[in-house]
Amino acid sequence: MQIAVTFKNIDPSENLKRYAGEKLERLDKYLDNPAEAAVVLSVEKHRHIAEISIFGDRLNINGKEEAIDMYAAIDLTLDKLEKQIKKSKEKIRERKGKLKSKPKAFGRQSPTEAEGGERLIKVRYVDYKPMDVEEAVMQMELTHNNFFVFTNARTEQINVLYRRNDGHLGLIQPSA
Repeated sequence: MQIAVTFKNIDPSENLKRYAGEKLERLDKYLDNPAEAAVVLSVEKHRHIAEISIFGDRLNINGKEEAIDMYAAIDLTLDKLEKQIKKSKEKIRERKGKLKSKPKAFGRQSPTEAEGGERLIKVRYVDYKPMDVEEAVMQMELTHNNFFVFTNARTEQINVLYRRNDGHLGLIQPSA
């Protein structure tokens, strides 16, 4: 991580630069790509203010804190930045998870909780492709599932082939 430290209304201190650099290096483990950090340390009357901005690939995080001591201000700002980075990473993971949860494989299930919080609904995503009913029966027998969703090649409509309680198969076709 590249770090630029600026001092306002305070004498430049190598100790403060080193302290801020060491603390920022610990945040580097949360970042995937190289980032730049701009640190502004200033004093206004009796307030010590640390303002840190981190810029990186798809990342722009700012934090500003004030304290009685400059070291404490740096620590408070870095704590705030760490929370923001973790929150940002969690959002990215959630978005990637949503993209992956789109229909890709037959029979994949993911539990979701209903609004009341009492009923658990299992959601099954399925891919369907054009085929004849005979081919759908063979596919269903191979997967050992209780139903099979496919696009009927003749009618170009979505059909559902299901196993009935008596062991025979049923076919659901939409009516025109």
